[in-house]
Amino acid sequence: MQISNRFAQLSALAFGIAGALAMGQAHASAFQLKENSVKAQGRAMAGSASAKGDASVVVNNPAVMSTFEQKAVQADVSAIDLSFKFKGGGTAAAGSPLARPLTGGNGGEAGDLTAVPAMSFVLPLDGAFDRMTLGAMVSAPFGLKTNYDKDWVGRYHALESDVKIVDLTLAASVALTDRFSAGFGLIYSRADVTLSNAVDFGSAICRINVAACVTPNPVAAPFGPQKNDGFAEIHGTDNSIGWLVGLNWRPTDNLSLGYSHRSEVDYDLRGTATFEKPGNVATLLNIFAPNQYVTTGGGAALTTPSIDTLSATWQVNDRVALMAETSKTDWHSLKEIRIEFDSAQPDSVENYSWGDSWFYSVGGEYKFSDKFTARAGVARDDSPVSLPHRTPRMPDQDRMWYSLGLTWNATPNFEISASYVKIDLVDTPQIDIVSSSGSRLVGEFDGGADIYGISAQYKF
Repeated sequence: MQISNRFAQLSALAFGIAGALAMGQAHASAFQLKENSVKAQGRAMAGSASAKGDASVVVNNPAVMSTFEQKAVQADVSAIDLSFKFKGGGTAAAGSPLARPLTGGNGGEAGDLTAVPAMSFVLPLDGAFDRMTLGAMVSAPFGLKTNYDKDWVGRYHALESDVKIVDLTLAASVALTDRFSAGFGLIYSRADVTLSNAVDFGSAICRINVAACVTPNPVAAPFGPQKNDGFAEIHGTDNSIGWLVGLNWRPTDNLSLGYSHRSEVDYDLRGTATFEKPGNVATLLNIFAPNQYVTTGGGAALTTPSIDTLSATWQVNDRVALMAETSKTDWHSLKEIRIEFDSAQPDSVENYSWGDSWFYSVGGEYKFSDKFTARAGVARDDSPVSLPHRTPRMPDQDRMWYSLGLTWNATPNFEISASYVKIDLVDTPQIDIVSSSGSRLVGEFDGGADIYGISAQYKF
């Protein structure tokens, strides 16, 4: 029926897998995570794809594994203290005669302290395979966890965003000459996404049946903006395969150049969409939009971007090393996110126009003694997101890294490293966005992050 079709077109669903891609954290472009090496973090990731002695090269550039002469096992843990606070307001039923200011608070502290672990193993072979090195690593290349208060002004845009993408990478490198090696890795990846937000069913009903919102008057009417809030949550998972390649050229004993490419990874997320509705809304939907906004199965295609990295390490002398690195993340893979429901619920579609994002870093190390090495670095991390596509799930903005690190060589075979990274936003992330149920949110975010890392490596 016509009313049902109009209701479908004016979908009150104000969330989707697109929100998962708008959940950018302040420490990497959009929802990318770089925290897989505490040593590299101490240099603002400079040299992560060219420096020797760091087992995380299994994923950062497998070709560098050829520089290992002993087996090595390494564990890294980074604690990301993410902070986002909103200041602003908005309008429910924006642009309609029933428009009114959004009620609620500022959402509280949206970020939290989240641990990002990684573990790697490097195995140089001998005998007939002495030019080959194998490696394995578990890491998290993308992810997010943010949570807003349930009654905040932006509840129709975002409440919880919890995204985990975990990789198991199996890699091999071959020393083609004494100074040139190549590497290849196979990535087995799992994605787990949970997203939720409130739904302003009252505003949606007013847009298709004004009488329900003004009879006997706008105050006493049973339906209206912010009068009939519901809840929506989607959860989906999938496993997929990707790959990576790397090259490492050491033209002199003191210079190492590295290049790596990580492929796109395609996921077909499948799971459950859950809707909670007030009783009077459920009654109306049963009449005008049957089998919509009901708990059902669903899914969406998600493609994480490819990443290209160019890296250099120069061992100036026995004590000083300098590093530089640049990487490009190809967010053009994020064109559209379409959630398809198993019920009569129409697809929920979000269009994106994200561009490439670039990361530039320089850093260095100073070896005080055989026991202690200090490091520092600075980086610029550009965001792929512009104002029209910035959401509360992703108050993303260009950022600067300022890093410090230290390694203690407890024995010739065992070392412990620590790092600290301060991340500042280059500018204030502003937001001006309208939900599919008609609420307009306008304001800005104050955000940043502190990253604390610790790792241990044992060679044998």
